[in-house]
Amino acid sequence: MHYSRYFIWLSTIPLILLSSQFSLLLSGLFLVLFLIGLKDYLQTHHSILRNYPLIGHLRFLLEYIRPEIRQYFIESDEDKIPFSRNQRVMVYARSKVQNDKRGFGSIKGMYQQDSEWLGHSNNPQHANPDDFRIKIGGPDCKQPYFASIFNISAMSFGSLSPNAIRALNKGAKLGGFAHDTGEGSISSYHREHGGDIIWEIGSGYFGCRNPDGTFSMDKFVEQVSNPQIKMVEIKLSQGAKPGHGGVLPGAKVTPEIALTRGVNVGEDCISPAKHSAFSSPIELMEFIKQLRQSSDGKPIGFKLCVGQPWEFFGIAKAMLKTNIYPDFIVVDGSEGGTGAAPVEFTDHVGMPLREGLRLVHNTLVGIGKRQNIRIGASGKIISGYDIVRAIAIGADWCNSARGFMFALGCIQSRSCHTDHCPTGVATQDLNRQRALVVPDKAERVKNFHRHTVEALAELVGAAGMKHPEEITAHQLMVRNSAGKATPMSLHLPHVLENALGIEAINNYQGLPEEFEHFWLGARVDRFGLNH
Repeated sequence: MHYSRYFIWLSTIPLILLSSQFSLLLSGLFLVLFLIGLKDYLQTHHSILRNYPLIGHLRFLLEYIRPEIRQYFIESDEDKIPFSRNQRVMVYARSKVQNDKRGFGSIKGMYQQDSEWLGHSNNPQHANPDDFRIKIGGPDCKQPYFASIFNISAMSFGSLSPNAIRALNKGAKLGGFAHDTGEGSISSYHREHGGDIIWEIGSGYFGCRNPDGTFSMDKFVEQVSNPQIKMVEIKLSQGAKPGHGGVLPGAKVTPEIALTRGVNVGEDCISPAKHSAFSSPIELMEFIKQLRQSSDGKPIGFKLCVGQPWEFFGIAKAMLKTNIYPDFIVVDGSEGGTGAAPVEFTDHVGMPLREGLRLVHNTLVGIGKRQNIRIGASGKIISGYDIVRAIAIGADWCNSARGFMFALGCIQSRSCHTDHCPTGVATQDLNRQRALVVPDKAERVKNFHRHTVEALAELVGAAGMKHPEEITAHQLMVRNSAGKATPMSLHLPHVLENALGIEAINNYQGLPEEFEHFWLGARVDRFGLNH
């Protein structure tokens, strides 16, 4: 009995000690909370924390996780912010070779204003997606490129991680389509797997620049001789921030980025708002001619987000005056953009894709050169129907940036500009990059491309055609504000062949309004308008 009481007494010691430790922990916790509350009460930067110490932090926590809460629990499947859940799920399914079908009918409002559909035929055809390739290269091009109708749009190394570049280029190699470098130039990661490259040259001339930032023809020739480079694209502007330059702070200019771009490690890497190699439409055409000659006849073109219409008209007039023509033009819509940009530019600068694409198409038709100059389109293109619509408006092929980012695993966290991308796609953080496993994601890139082109083939065949080049705006229907459905062709402005050619006698009545107002005043000696 004596020993049992002793045992019971001993067994309570751990409880007492535990209780003491718990009290200490609890006291420490309250002390920390008190100090935080006191700091909140005394600070002068945040009104909420000054009036509501401690609990005011809940507001900042909820604000921090608001995008995730909205995406996962609140937004509908069709809320496009900027891509809907249905769009993202479609890409994920196609990239993973999963079931991408939908059951129980459409959730779209078929009778809403601007609803669209493709008219099918009672004589459907079998369209072979392997035939969906486009020859890019005009009469002066010695090495035309037979491009896929669907390619990877411009995204630079630096904006994307090394593993993302590797996976995109390997996927392009496996699938037989092209990978646009973006203006950050050609890195070792672009070359690693040998996929076809479209080399984009921006105003910083990265990869072909002199120490003072001007264009270097010698370095251009050294780079462009690589057979992996199929085309060269001069970037005049981009959809996310047209007319805006950029600075990569010196702290982010790593040895890899410095080597790729031809800049110094640790120094600010500047992309000017405009080019120094040319300053007028005439000089742009001459620059195109020089690049074509120096590349031994590879396709040379330019990319732009259309801004002031008369400036593109001036480029078209310069084509006629010099008899120099680009092999292709890529039209980037203002709704495009994968990187960081000022809100004002993202929301309010530049022409959306459909208007810009139609203006470029009409202009080339008007000067009688549409058949020699191919047009690419980029800007929220992600599905087979998106490609159909772009071709109906005037494109020959389409590019996608964010679609292929989804194929890499992007979850639309919209943190591309923070270097905190949770999936390793848009970050230079080594720990975050390791999440992106190249062999797996390269297969997904290839799969997304293949299944999207196959979906396009099914649409083309259902409409009674065998190739996307047969698509016209007559085959798409659009519901107007009055609720009436009419062919898209009735909604689009039209210009007749050669209506703007040299032989035209300054009579531009009956043309779309922007041509009537601005064609005559467009200049070739500078980017501007005669008033």
